[in-house]
Amino acid sequence: MTAPASVDVVRPSRGGRPRDPSRDGVIRAAILRLLAEVGYGSLTMDAVASEAGVGKATIYRRWRTKQDLVVDTISDLNRAEATRIDTGSLEGDLRAMMRSLVSVITGPAGAATLSLLSTVPHQPALAAAFHDGPLAVWRQAFQELWARAEERGEVPPGVGTSVIAEVPSAVLVQRWLLTGRAVDEAFADEVLETVVLPLIRSATAA
Repeated sequence: MTAPASVDVVRPSRGGRPRDPSRDGVIRAAILRLLAEVGYGSLTMDAVASEAGVGKATIYRRWRTKQDLVVDTISDLNRAEATRIDTGSLEGDLRAMMRSLVSVITGPAGAATLSLLSTVPHQPALAAAFHDGPLAVWRQAFQELWARAEERGEVPPGVGTSVIAEVPSAVLVQRWLLTGRAVDEAFADEVLETVVLPLIRSATAA
C-alpha cells in the first residue's frame, strides 16, 4: 500500500506533452498523503499539484480525472514492499513478509487505504484497482513463499493453499481494520510464534 519511490512504471500517455516519469513517485506520494488527510471526496487535482510541488499541467498530462489519478496510484501500491523474499527458511520468509506488511499498514498507504474504505464499495473502478493491485501483489508474494517452503520439504503439499496460509496476513489485517489497536513488528512476531508456527508444525506432523 505505499507508492514506489524508486521504481516508476511508465504508462501510455493520455494525450498532451510527454510525461516525465521521474516525477511519478513524488506525485503518488502526495496523493497518498492527501487521501489520508482529506479522503477521496475532498481530494482535488489542484491540491495534488500543490502538495507534490508540480504544475497542474503535470498532473493533467498523467490523469484526466480524479478517479484516474487514484485508480492509477492504487494499482501500483505495494509492488516494492511485496518483492520476493527468500531467507532460506519458511520461518524467516514469514517473519520478513509479515514485517513488510506491518510497514505498509503503518505507513502512508495504510492511512490512505483506511480513508478509502467507505468509498470503494461505491466506486467499481477503485474496487478493481485494489483487487488487481495490492491484494493481488500480496497474494502472489505469499503463494510464492509457501511454494518455496513446499519445495524445500518444510511443509507437506496443500498447506500453502489451506486456511493456514491465510492466517499470517489475516490476523494482522483484522487487528488493523477492526480493533484500532497497534500493529507493529512485535505483534507480527507474536502471531508468527504463537499461532502460525504451531499450526504449521501440527499440519506437518499430521
